[in-house]
Amino acid sequence: MKYQLPEHQAEILPNLLRLKTSEEIALSEFEGFLKAEILLTERLTNRTKFTNAYVLNIHTLALKHLYPFAGKYRDVNMSKGGFPFAAAKFLSQTMLSFEDEILSALPNKYKSKEDLIRDIAIVHGEFLVIHPFREGNGRTARILANLMARKQGYKPLRFDEVGEKEFTMYVSAVHSSAKKEYEKMFEFIRSIFPV
Repeated sequence: MKYQLPEHQAEILPNLLRLKTSEEIALSEFEGFLKAEILLTERLTNRTKFTNAYVLNIHTLALKHLYPFAGKYRDVNMSKGGFPFAAAKFLSQTMLSFEDEILSALPNKYKSKEDLIRDIAIVHGEFLVIHPFREGNGRTARILANLMARKQGYKPLRFDEVGEKEFTMYVSAVHSSAKKEYEKMFEFIRSIFPV
């Protein structure tokens, strides 16, 4: 499903590589996110702190080769399927609250897998509701979720196994997260958590 944007916003985003087709852009974005996740996994330690700067770095590493807005909050209001994301003019403050209230509360070591799954669900849901970037929000959120799991010694989440039924559950979980109701996201994350 495409984003709903103001009419003057182009479907094919202006890009540094001057790519003209959605297929070329999709491939370049895929490669960027893959490289970013590999690099960040290699650098991950038990002392890694997940902060707004860390999230911005994920986005920068993934898309700096393609977009001048890589690692920068969006300056346009966006929605998807009639669901509005956080207003662009308040993104800096919204992300500060996200860091203060959610990211900074993450423990360095979890007492249980269920606690980790709960926190991944909250971080993932809140981040997707905010949708701070013009492009690459879901992929940034998935990398962050994978890194949270890897930091605790688990394999990455099985996002690649999400089918149509699970995706519908996922979208519903994001909408519930907007109301600070995380149970659906918790169930979704648990369903794709590595065994």
